[in-house]
Amino acid sequence: MSRALFSPSPLRQRFRPLWWLGITYLAISFVTRIVLLVMSGSNVAPNPLHWLYAFGVGLGYDLVTFLYLAWPMVLFLWLVPTRRATVAGLARWLAWLAILVLLFAACFGVLHLMWHAHLKDVRPLIPVFLFFLPLPALAYSRASGQWGLYILGLALLYGLLFVAASELVFWNEFSSRFNFIAVDYLVYTTEVIGNIRESYPIGTWLTLLVVLALVVFVLSRRGLRARDDGSTLMQRARVPLVWLVLTAISVAAVNGEMKDRTANNYVNELAGNGIYQFFAAFRSSHLDYKKFYRSLPDEEAFKLIRADLKAPNASFVSDDPRDLTRAIRASGPEKHLNVVLISVESLSGDYLGTFGNKEGLTPFLDSLVDKSIFFDNLYANGTRTVRGLEALSLSVPPTPGDSLVREHDNENLFSLASIFNDRGYVSEFVYGGYGYFDNMNYFFSHNGYKTVDRGAIPKDMPIHSQNVWGVSDEDLYTLALSQMDQVHAEGKPFFLHIMTTSNHRPYTYPADRVKFQAPSRQGAVAYTDWSIEDFIKRAREKPYFDDTVFVITADHCASSAGKTSIPINRYHIPLWIYAPKQFKPERVNALMGQLDIPPTLLGLLDFSYRSRFFGQDVFQRTPAEGHAFPGTYEKLGYVRGDTLTILEPRKRLEQLKPDFATGDATPVVPVKQDLVDTAIAYYQVASDLYKHGGLALRPSDSTKVEPLPAPASSVPAPAATTAAPAPATP
Repeated sequence: MSRALFSPSPLRQRFRPLWWLGITYLAISFVTRIVLLVMSGSNVAPNPLHWLYAFGVGLGYDLVTFLYLAWPMVLFLWLVPTRRATVAGLARWLAWLAILVLLFAACFGVLHLMWHAHLKDVRPLIPVFLFFLPLPALAYSRASGQWGLYILGLALLYGLLFVAASELVFWNEFSSRFNFIAVDYLVYTTEVIGNIRESYPIGTWLTLLVVLALVVFVLSRRGLRARDDGSTLMQRARVPLVWLVLTAISVAAVNGEMKDRTANNYVNELAGNGIYQFFAAFRSSHLDYKKFYRSLPDEEAFKLIRADLKAPNASFVSDDPRDLTRAIRASGPEKHLNVVLISVESLSGDYLGTFGNKEGLTPFLDSLVDKSIFFDNLYANGTRTVRGLEALSLSVPPTPGDSLVREHDNENLFSLASIFNDRGYVSEFVYGGYGYFDNMNYFFSHNGYKTVDRGAIPKDMPIHSQNVWGVSDEDLYTLALSQMDQVHAEGKPFFLHIMTTSNHRPYTYPADRVKFQAPSRQGAVAYTDWSIEDFIKRAREKPYFDDTVFVITADHCASSAGKTSIPINRYHIPLWIYAPKQFKPERVNALMGQLDIPPTLLGLLDFSYRSRFFGQDVFQRTPAEGHAFPGTYEKLGYVRGDTLTILEPRKRLEQLKPDFATGDATPVVPVKQDLVDTAIAYYQVASDLYKHGGLALRPSDSTKVEPLPAPASSVPAPAATTAAPAPATP
């Protein structure tokens, strides 16, 4: 290939535009990396070694990525005839078109037979066939070939600039190169494009990108000169053949984790390449646990989990070592109270005054701390809404790849709603947007919930504010109150899981609600607080208020960025359980994970039931037994005590001592193997049970469980609490 590009020959003439594309792409990548470094601010110390690593390793990823993105030009330069078009005249055009249609049909047939693909799944193949359509009608050494090369070069240039601008926006939101979130966003283009249009001056930006692309193209178009003194198709075939070999080698030899060699995650991200990371994340959307992660013999893994799930109020119903079903026995009669579970979008713990925030963003929620059972030490399962929904409905660790909310075969699972439904409750998932997003409506409607979303809002109901994600929180709560009224009128208890949207970019909300002018993140948080207060005030006027438990928590934090791969401070979320006529206020300091919320709630209600939850009632564990499961789509975390264990693909492992305030961490040496084994066991068993149907709802799950004979108690003694004085009901 080097002879073809450097020697004075027709091949060098023909493939010279590859140099133009390569130099242009590397320049754009270099500038992008500089801008991202500036945006990182103090998170990347002014250390020349950090810069050398980011730009040196980054250049390697850029070169590998160039092998992939240059393929359209490589194919163009190879296939376009030199002096005379191959396809000319109607008959040949029709024949060529028929060949392409047959090839497309054959590809679709193969994909359908192998993976049951539908037509909508193969839409990305259409641009590929459209790319090949005009090539035989061009002549490289004539005007048609030159214009074809110009159009292709300009299109690639604009695409590269667009991707670079997109990376800046993505970094501003997530402090990361493209990852699995970006892959997810491609599926829901309506919401994502709408969010971008509402958040940024997208029209102005696209126009500026067009102008920039034209300027760069005009200044550098000499590099796209189409010249070929007489190469043949077979002679030219040597270049794409070598290009194919290099591409195959790069696929086998390079992966997205090779850059993660420093202790600073920002530096690791800067060393990556957005395009490469995007496709690496796409390949990782479905990760088989045992194939990619460290594992234990199944018998040992299940034995560890059964031992860890033991509790004073729980007993296994079977001697089957692979069955986690326990009978949970309360010490008194069940309280069939109404339950309203609110998972608030992006409500990070560090927004609260009770955790040290000085901006006064959440005065009502801060006042509610001393009127509720408040949990100081709760950590989210992940960084996406679907991870929070998964933990709150199924009480499972975050399995690698996609959330179970979005997975295939996720119907009829053992869920929190199934326990309430057995007791005559009406269970509903109420969402302010359209629930097809992230597969929410499908998941909840097939797992015991009635789904109520934006489409259920009556046409005559006033809407105070809305954006692409949904209606404002106060309008969502109006919808929820109408559902609560309806169920109460039927004489049934209700369980509502409400998912909010206002605390999400573009951060719009009704005017005159808070002191911050929209749009702003601070204002969105303040409006979240205002709308919850307004909801509680309106609910207090209802006849069922005294018999209703309000559970308020977050789906995840507002940011997941940090210097470590799992910055633990970016998973810290609050939890209030508020029922002033039912539960005495207190402050619980025990470490817990988001998946512990369902069993803790059921424990407060004195429910006796069968469970296959991985979470546990925090009041039934000692402080030393508390744990949490922070994770990303591929990094699986396990926190116990002062240790964070992280399981990673390719069977890699990190064990760190995290700073819970800053998210920084130092390696643990030597590794605490017992915690490694426990982390492996939880994730391995959860993945195994889902894969083999072990999380499915069974008829026997409705078996009545008798309570313990001990006297009833209004609230069990928590594992580690600091009691707060019982204030007057607000």
